[in-house]
Amino acid sequence: MAKLEDLPNIGPKLRAQLEKVGIHTPEELKAAGGREAWLRILGTDPSACMLRLQSLEGAARGVPKKELDATVKEELRAFYRRHKPGAGR
Repeated sequence: MAKLEDLPNIGPKLRAQLEKVGIHTPEELKAAGGREAWLRILGTDPSACMLRLQSLEGAARGVPKKELDATVKEELRAFYRRHKPGAGR
C-alpha cells in the first residue's frame, strides 16, 4: 500500500498533519483534494500557509508544487485569500 510520503511535497510534518485531520492514504488525499485537505489542516493549525496549500494541491495531483501551472496557482491564491483570516481580501 502506498504511503502519503510517497506523494510529491509530503514530508513527515505534513503527513502527520494530514493524519491528524483524518487523511491517511494517497487515495484519501486525492479524493479530498488539496483544498479540502488544507481547510481541514487550517482548522487545527492556523499557521497553514499558501505554500502548504500548494504542496497539498500538487500532492493530490501527483506533481511537485513548482510544476503547478500559473492558472492553478492563481486559483489557489484566490482560494487562500477567501479562507485565511487576515490574508488580504
